[in-house]
Amino acid sequence: MDKDHLRDLKILDEIDNGKEVTQRGLSEKLGIALGLTNACLKRLARKGFIKITNIKKNRIKYFITPKGIAEKTSLTYSYLQYTLDFYRDARSKIKSGFKDLVKKRIRRVIFYGAGEVAELSFLSLQEAGLELIGVIDDFKKGETFFGFPVLDKEKIKEFDFDMIIITSFRSMEAIYKKLKDLGIKESKIFKIG
Repeated sequence: MDKDHLRDLKILDEIDNGKEVTQRGLSEKLGIALGLTNACLKRLARKGFIKITNIKKNRIKYFITPKGIAEKTSLTYSYLQYTLDFYRDARSKIKSGFKDLVKKRIRRVIFYGAGEVAELSFLSLQEAGLELIGVIDDFKKGETFFGFPVLDKEKIKEFDFDMIIITSFRSMEAIYKKLKDLGIKESKIFKIG
């Protein structure tokens, strides 16, 4: 699913929620410029997916049309299919990588990253027979991850580990650099995927 379709889905979903929707609110929620939000709304209106009505001088109300509901349903299905495909692909890559680690006699690992990729990794970790001994995340310090306290990267040196597994697709290179800057050997860092 491309980002335009995902953006359309989010806009249609917000309008369909029944709450008052503003361009500024949509802009902030979607993380896009106000002008782009305006252009997206106009495009959706041209396609007949939404109706735009002036209710006061500076007040606009957005309504989803039956055609828009059908489009939202179609986009939701596409999004779910994309998500499942992504999940299957990511899980396959993770399992394959963990099998390689086990072959190299790696047992005790640390996750660097406590998001969705780490959650997928945690499931595969159990199947592979690896032991998670710590979780590091720069933005989730103090939280817990499947019963493990999420720690600061400076705590890595306190662990006796075989490998640090970078469990983030988005921040992989930045995390890799941080680990290298901490003096962690390249042979002790594993990138998923």
